[in-house]
Amino acid sequence: MSHAFDSVATPAFAIPGARHARPDLTGKVALVTGSSKGIGRAIAEAFVRSGARVTVSSRTAADVKAAAAELNEIREGAAVGIPCDVRDPKACRALVEGTVAEFGGLDLLVNNAGLGIFAPLQEMDPADWDVQIRTNLDGVFHCSKAAVPHLIARAAKAPGEAWILNIGSLAGRNAFSGGVAYNATKFGLTGMTEAMMLDLRHEGVRVSCIMPGSVNTHFFEGGPDPEADWKLTGEDIAGVVLDLVAFPPNALPSKVEIRPARPPKK
Repeated sequence: MSHAFDSVATPAFAIPGARHARPDLTGKVALVTGSSKGIGRAIAEAFVRSGARVTVSSRTAADVKAAAAELNEIREGAAVGIPCDVRDPKACRALVEGTVAEFGGLDLLVNNAGLGIFAPLQEMDPADWDVQIRTNLDGVFHCSKAAVPHLIARAAKAPGEAWILNIGSLAGRNAFSGGVAYNATKFGLTGMTEAMMLDLRHEGVRVSCIMPGSVNTHFFEGGPDPEADWKLTGEDIAGVVLDLVAFPPNALPSKVEIRPARPPKK
């Protein structure tokens, strides 16, 4: 299977024109939720190509197994797949503990798992509201809560090199009609991330939120749109992640907004 990263032959992840040196993540361990496809899959691959060992995860065991197998074709033994429904705190603890058992620790947590169900308030089914809150907010809490002791342990040896990276959305600052639940979760995630950053900064763990605009992925039914080449790609977001972890330990970009450079004119 061909991927956008296939031209990269070394662990260094290079993008022409990038302002920050790409990190050598050899020896680092990363966990990426919602990573069997889309943004999470691109981030997991970027980590592998930068030298890290990675746990990929989503709710569907077959998808997780396939994604891990593809990543291990890039570098043997670089990835493991662990299914997890992030709405379940026990499953989140098992996901983190499984990663630590497999790789010996945890340096990077990317909370990417999320979903959107769009309807105006008067038509929003309470069950659809609940599943978005539980996935997009509760899932970040459960995974982060389970990961924090391991991240702090890593940071004790190398302050600033442990990270929690939450994949948010510009929907976390710009509300839109039909987004009553999705906007609520993404606005909430922005606030949660800022509070997490304040809680953990003196523990040596950096926390940041990446807020993409339109991304051409599997988020919407039907998958990526071949006619929407103006949108961001999962690889664009992966590049931001690598830029962040390349920052020196004394610097913390706590929020990054990224959007298509030239969207269609309205």
